[in-house]
Amino acid sequence: MASHRERFSSGGTLVEGKKGDGIFVFDRRKGDSDEVSLELDGLTNFKTFRDKIRQIFSIADNDTYVITTTSREEIKDDESWGFVEAGDTLYILQNVTQELTAQAHERVNYLPHYDTIVKGGMYEYYASEGQNPLPYAIAELIDNALAATAENVGPRNIEIRLHLDENYPSRNMVIVLDNGKGMTSPQLNNWAIYRLSKFIRRERKGHGSDGEVSLLPNAPRSLNSDISYFGVGGKQAIFFIGNSTRMITRGHGSKDVHEMKISKDDFEQKEKNHEAIYSGYIRNRMPGDTTHVVNEDDFLKAVIEEEVGKESFTTVVISGINPTHVPYLKTYMTQWTRQLAYVAVVPFSCNANSLM
Repeated sequence: MASHRERFSSGGTLVEGKKGDGIFVFDRRKGDSDEVSLELDGLTNFKTFRDKIRQIFSIADNDTYVITTTSREEIKDDESWGFVEAGDTLYILQNVTQELTAQAHERVNYLPHYDTIVKGGMYEYYASEGQNPLPYAIAELIDNALAATAENVGPRNIEIRLHLDENYPSRNMVIVLDNGKGMTSPQLNNWAIYRLSKFIRRERKGHGSDGEVSLLPNAPRSLNSDISYFGVGGKQAIFFIGNSTRMITRGHGSKDVHEMKISKDDFEQKEKNHEAIYSGYIRNRMPGDTTHVVNEDDFLKAVIEEEVGKESFTTVVISGINPTHVPYLKTYMTQWTRQLAYVAVVPFSCNANSLM
């Protein structure tokens, strides 16, 4: 699909994009109205875009409003409009710092990176050498948390929580929380791309980024294996532990929390329905907003409610825990937490909640 940026030549002459190229706009000045899909064809500059927005959303001349990206970057002139691409999600707000009046879905794609093919099978994931590999899987998540908190000015807090309920095993969860720098929604999208190295991820051009690839030629391998170098460790660890994950994050200075759910059941359902398997939504919401969580998930609700007041964080919620892991997690807690303490170079805490 041609992007909005690709529709302009270096000389500024309009080159028509493909039909169907569009963006999605949420009016979140008040209320929870549905998204509006807006074709990019004919929107040659910011003025034509702004006029179209005012027409569609009945915005009067004296109304106060701003148009922003989901990262709260204001679209206010031809330069900022030039960075808007097909498929982007935008907000209409009263001001840039306004709280979201309702949740908003943001389309993302996380197709497998080509390294899935060219580097598949080159590295063993768990170098457990006959030991139970579960601590190594959890260590991969600790590894990500260590990287996220590396630049913290204050304490580096990494916490593991277990929710194991024999009466309702489907509600079992392993949760890893950190108070690191968090992620923007584009960074969360990058996380979802399988085999895309965390050392060569490309930031989108514009708004504080030059769009260049960030490459560390001598980037260190992580913990017990090379796998984290290729951006697979976290996701492969998650699906070794359970069959579903929620990545919940808030970056420094962000008003919003970004949440993304990936699950085996969702993949299978999309395949059955002949839908695009590697696509989904990022849920953008206020900190502490639990309106999307079913009533039975009281433990998850409590975790989300703790977001209020946190400047930045990442929470990895793994559910659908493999039943074979539960006895080990409960019976050998002292052993595997000691292994993690040996791996981690900063203190972290492990809380076992609701162990039945």
